Formats: sequence, structure tokens, C-alpha cells
Amino acid sequence: MNNQMQVTYLKEWQHLEECAECMLPLIGKLYREHNVVTTVYGRTLVNSTTIDILKSHRFARLILDDELSVLDTFPIVEAMTRLDLAPARVDIGKLTVRYKAEGSGIGVDDFVRRELASVNTGRSPILSEPRDVVLYGFGRIGRLLARILVEKAGSGEKLRIRAAVVRKGGADDLAKRASLLRRDSVHGHFNGIITFDEQENAIIANGNMIRIIYADAPENVDYTQYGIKNAILIDNTGKWRDRDGLGRHLKAKGIDKVILTAPGKGDIPNIVAGINNELITPDEHIFSAASCTTNAIVPVLKAVNDRFGIVSGHVETCHSYTNDQNLIDNYHKASRRGRSAPLNMVITETGAAKAVAKALPELTGKLTGNAIRVPTPNVSLAILNLELGQEASVAEINGYLRQISLDSALQNQIDYTNSSEVVSSDFVGSRHAGVVDSLATISQGNRCVLYVWYDNEFGYSCQVVRMVQKMAGVELPSVPN
Repeated sequence: MNNQMQVTYLKEWQHLEECAECMLPLIGKLYREHNVVTTVYGRTLVNSTTIDILKSHRFARLILDDELSVLDTFPIVEAMTRLDLAPARVDIGKLTVRYKAEGSGIGVDDFVRRELASVNTGRSPILSEPRDVVLYGFGRIGRLLARILVEKAGSGEKLRIRAAVVRKGGADDLAKRASLLRRDSVHGHFNGIITFDEQENAIIANGNMIRIIYADAPENVDYTQYGIKNAILIDNTGKWRDRDGLGRHLKAKGIDKVILTAPGKGDIPNIVAGINNELITPDEHIFSAASCTTNAIVPVLKAVNDRFGIVSGHVETCHSYTNDQNLIDNYHKASRRGRSAPLNMVITETGAAKAVAKALPELTGKLTGNAIRVPTPNVSLAILNLELGQEASVAEINGYLRQISLDSALQNQIDYTNSSEVVSSDFVGSRHAGVVDSLATISQGNRCVLYVWYDNEFGYSCQVVRMVQKMAGVELPSVPN
């Protein structure tokens, strides 16, 4: 009997694996030829492996409290390939659940054609010509932005990463920078092939040529000599945070917009993608993408405030250490940050609570905040201790946030987990701004405590790219509605 079960389990696995393998070329073709991004409850299947596809389907059980099988989603994908789709994000998980709920009253082709009617309008380029993107700085965030932009290149009709501006290093500078893009101690190997062209002084990542430009000042670069024009420049250095400093980039030929990957000062619009996109206007040329913590907590705070109201609260972040700290005890201009980052928890300040008000003015003066740097290299945890405008149970709060993560305008920002085993490393590579840990939620009367995990590197970088997509006009419609 035991031997028979072994055979049964193995055959079932092989059948699922075979089905997932058949999905791969279809997903790739939809992406390359139509710029259609196939997802399962927000998790992209583009550039996935067979195992990635199976794991994405397995993940859905945490949301649906039921299994989602590739045997069910494969016919949906096949039906999609028989349509002439315009660029879009299509969630085959949601389509499958909806189709199963309707029973057998309609064929899968007719169902998919009906559900995707709004994007079954024929192939079309997203932009008349690709929008150039330049990275100013090529550190932790810069290299992750490069990975994401290369991954999203699709048929080459959208955003096009053209260059990274750095200071000249020593010998083998180009080779070393290519190696850092290829290998990452936290995020693993680059998903693809990286080479470099010494004559062009460029890194070639999956066919995308990223020219490495050496400069000591923003205004000294003439990007047009490299064929770069009307570019969106992302400043990852944090060296300049006010309008005068960041405005130096606009003096360079070929640059049209500037994004700072840190909180901006003065009247610079601080954008949290998905929250206050209306501040991205054609007549503004300098923006801030705020901080990783601000991006993590603002979507959850907005969702909670919209439903329950927030009277007051305190935000405490357990934040992974960063390059700003020392590996071993040494002089540092800031208090406490001079102590060894891998060996200590370090109490430090955070401006995230105050920064919330720039994205959510209705919460001005209602929040306080502090931070503890902890000895982990990536993934942080925000603890939101809130006084609500009404009483709410754990079930009410979690049920609401779960629904927001599944089907709302904030589903790209807010993720949700109900696993009792997750720890920080499980969220490395999360593409969401924050992940609500539902089993940690506490409620008593009108007070609640929410725990929100966030990949302070990759999740934040995804938010920056969403902001760039909005600026460039390449946001894809999400279906089904």
C-alpha cells in the first residue's frame, strides 16, 4: 500500500510538472509579442521556471483556503493565446476561480473572451517609442532597479534602461560592476546572462546595453551623445535631497525627469506609488519616491483609515542594517550608528511617521515613530500600534486587509500572509510594499497592533519602478476587474 502511494504521489507531481512546462512558452509568447504579464494573485509568472509556476499556484491556497492547480489554469492560458490581446496584466488565478464558480454553463474560450473583452483589442505598442531611463548611482537600490527594468523590457516597447552613472573606480571597474549585478549575496544570481563590452564601456544584461558613464557632477554629463533623450533619471545616491541639488540633473542634456530614492526636502512631491499618484503631473520634473518604510506602512495605514478611521498611533520599525552603519565599531557622525551593525540592535530615529503626512494629509500629527536597526542584511518589520475610530475584532481587521490584498487598487502594494511559520528571510524578494502578518494582529476594543513585513530593498525598488511606469505612461490595465 505504501509503495502504491509513492507511485501515486510521484505520478501526480510529474503530471503537474508537465502541465507547468507546457505553460512556459505560452506565457513567454504572450509577454514578448503582446506585452501581456500573466500573474497568479499578483505574482508574476513571466520569466518563471516550472517550479516557480507550481509554487505560485501553491501560494494561492493561503489566500483561497483551497488548492489552485495548473491543470485548471492551463486551459485559461491556452484560451488567452487564441485572442489578440493588447498590453495588460492578466491574473489567471482570479480568472480560474471565477470560471469554476460559474460551473459548466460556458466554454473556457467564450468565458476568457468575455472576461478579457476590454483588452482583446489587438496588439498595440504601449508607447510610440521606448522611454529612456538612467540610473545615477549603481549601489544596492541601483542594481536592483536595473534587474527589475531588464526583467520588464518585454518586447522593448516600454521602459528602456540606457545607462548608469558612477564614479570611476580602479582597475577592472567595468568587470567588477558587471559581477556585482550578476551576483548578490541577499537576492541571489541575476536571472539571465550578463556580459560586458569594454569598447562601449557597457554591461549587457539579457540583451539590454547599460552604458557605464563616469562623472563627478550631474551637470557635466551630456547624455545625448549616447543617444539618450527625454530620460527619466533615478538618483540612488541620496547626496542631494532638495530641489536645487536634484535640479542639477536637469541641466544635463537628455534628462527630462528626476526621481530621488529617498525622502525629499522642501516642496518636492513625495510619492508612494498607488497612494498619491495624482501628484505626478507633466509640469513637475523632480520627485521623491519617499523611503522604504514610508512605502511599506502608508498603503496599510490608508486602508485601515478608510475603513476604521485612525485617531492616533505609533510606528516602530525593526529595520535591517544598511551601508550607512559600520561593520565594526568606528566613528560615525550620527548617534549610536557607529556601533557594529551585525552585532547590535541600534535604536535610531526614523522620519517615516512624519513622512506619512505627505502622502496621507489626513493623518497629519496623528503618528509618532522610532526605529531599531537589527542585525539582518535585508527585510524589515513595521509595527503599527493604532487607536481606531471604532471597535474592530481581529477577524474584521484581517478579513478586510485580506480582501484589500486580493482585489483592490492597493493589491500591488499590500500583501497578506496567514502562515504561522514565516520569518523575515521568507520575504526576501517580495514585490509588495508591505506584507500584513495576519496571525500577529492584535485587537482590543478600538486599539489594534498590525505587523507589516517589507523587503526594504527589492520591495521598495518595485515601488520606484511603479512610479516610473506611471510617469512614463506605461501602466498596464489589470484584468479581470
